[in-house]
Amino acid sequence: MTKEDRQFLIETLCEDLVPMIMEEYHLSSIEALDKLYKSQTFAKIEDPQTTLYYQSAVYNFDILKEEFDSSH
Repeated sequence: MTKEDRQFLIETLCEDLVPMIMEEYHLSSIEALDKLYKSQTFAKIEDPQTTLYYQSAVYNFDILKEEFDSSH
């Protein structure tokens, strides 16, 4: 897989995750993007070794929720 292909998958995943974060946490799109991009989960999504970018948005959202909810 090329770097461009992986980046496309990550961007597509983010497009699915942002509305889920907005709804769950009552955030604007900018706030949801900020929350996603600053998360440890997003760092793992970007890491080619984890292959999280291959997983569904629901799967990744569950991981994000665990991270966000445990930080409170």
